[in-house]
Amino acid sequence: MSAALPARVDIARQVQAQYTYEGTLPLASMQRLRGGLASSEGDACYVVEFGKDGLGISYLALRVEAGLPLVCQRTLETFTYPVLVDQRLGLIAHESDEAALPEGYEPLLVPDGQLGIADVIEDELILALPVVPLKPGAPLEWNDGSGEASTDMEPTNPFVVLGSLKKH
Repeated sequence: MSAALPARVDIARQVQAQYTYEGTLPLASMQRLRGGLASSEGDACYVVEFGKDGLGISYLALRVEAGLPLVCQRTLETFTYPVLVDQRLGLIAHESDEAALPEGYEPLLVPDGQLGIADVIEDELILALPVVPLKPGAPLEWNDGSGEASTDMEPTNPFVVLGSLKKH
């Protein structure tokens, strides 16, 4: 079953019905993610499936694809960072239930049984952001302060000047 994305859902009902949501979310609607982006243009395509596996574990299978506009920290150019999230989240009500999740599941704490699916999608995109965005193919040059770019990655020793003062 496919439907529009509601603001909040009841986990037990979604799992029981094995509900599936499919669609797109505009990046502009993701308040927390927007702070890390160069612009808020674009969409994230998602497929969210609720279910219960053979062990009786309730899960949310999430697949999100997006092109995130980021600023390269080396060239300061804007580029599109492709993101593909393919995650199976085990739905748990208490932190102590995390230990019971089998391998391959990430825990998703849902203490009140209610979940904002858009929030989960945004969380996963935030986790996919690189710490230091670098455009593919960006040059490996750095500026040593002399005004000339250098590909030599060994910085000069700042204490060389002190050594020359000691000789006088």
